[in-house]
Amino acid sequence: MLFIYWLEDNAKFARRIEEVHSRMKQRNDRLITASFAVAEVLAGCYRQGKPELAEASQRWLERIVAEILPFTNETSDYYGRIRAMPGVSSADAIHLATAAQAGTDLFLTSDKRLANKIIPGIQFIGALDTQLL
Repeated sequence: MLFIYWLEDNAKFARRIEEVHSRMKQRNDRLITASFAVAEVLAGCYRQGKPELAEASQRWLERIVAEILPFTNETSDYYGRIRAMPGVSSADAIHLATAAQAGTDLFLTSDKRLANKIIPGIQFIGALDTQLL
């Protein structure tokens, strides 16, 4: 999960995520995410017994993300179609379905298996280490 890697200053991914985010700001791209992604960040904080970190993380996400998208009935149909694909976990299907329902141009992931998927509603799924931005 890219936000978790970024927040935890992950040695493998944090610097690349910061580079992508800086490039997005230069291009005036909009960073959007699913409410599920926010929930995953919060779950990690609560799992560590750090409710104050959960609150700070939520404020940080609300500051850097242009829009936090809900999971709706329309998203459910996307989810069902994506989850039916071989090799797509429930969590990945939720992320992808929310992005597809929003008509996302670029979905970035650290999971190279997802980068090969073709998902109607998402223009391009790219691995984080790809030099897209």
